[in-house]
Amino acid sequence: MRRIKLTVEFDGTHFAGLQTQAKGERTVQNTLEQALAQIPGAIPKVVAAGRTDAGVHALAMPLHYDTLDPIPPEKIPLALNGLLPPDLRALAAEEVAPEFHARKSCHWRAYRYRILNRKTPSALLRHYAWWIPQQLNLVAMRHALEHLVGEHDFKAFAVKEKRPTVRRIYRAHLTVLTPDIAQDAKNEREIHLEFVGSGFLRGQVRSMVGTLVEVGLGKRDSQSLGELLRTGTRSQAGPTAPPQGLYFVGAGYAPWGAA
Repeated sequence: MRRIKLTVEFDGTHFAGLQTQAKGERTVQNTLEQALAQIPGAIPKVVAAGRTDAGVHALAMPLHYDTLDPIPPEKIPLALNGLLPPDLRALAAEEVAPEFHARKSCHWRAYRYRILNRKTPSALLRHYAWWIPQQLNLVAMRHALEHLVGEHDFKAFAVKEKRPTVRRIYRAHLTVLTPDIAQDAKNEREIHLEFVGSGFLRGQVRSMVGTLVEVGLGKRDSQSLGELLRTGTRSQAGPTAPPQGLYFVGAGYAPWGAA
């Protein structure tokens, strides 16, 4: 028996999330397991490093599965991609120790949220970014991000969460990109909000983004995020940002910052 660590990317637009669901909806997990079931010797049960909701994308999601097949790891992506739909692709595979666990062995996870900040909506990015036509105060948003770094109780940003709500965020960063070709270079930009943490609660990243956007719109003070962390009151946080702007970027199996 071999354990394989598999890294996949997917466009979440037409998936009902990553994990298998009770009503048999199209998910990343069941689509991948259906493909593995066609490989003799593979045990079609995958475990992912994290979970994503409907409409959320992934650039490099690690998973693991067990197999008796003799396929060399470097050939597994080619074999799987011949069986997978075009919105789900295997990027890399490697054989790992039997005790490796894609979720439990993970030290950190990284997410990115894309905001298209311009006056007109996009025909091309409607499934891949949150369109916000109003100008955002990026200085205030950066100040607000500082409150999120460190170990906190993120209960105020959790949605229907039953697990303990204390998490550690190692990095919370805002980056601005200006398109090479823009109709209005002064008022057209893409904003990336990036988060790296020990783990994230259900709905946490999208709730943090929704609250940060309220700061950018002048609807709340940047200090309010610190107050939310202290009070843990979900009703006082901002709205949950739409799913299409969220990307699972990657995960690490050594402590954050380790060489």
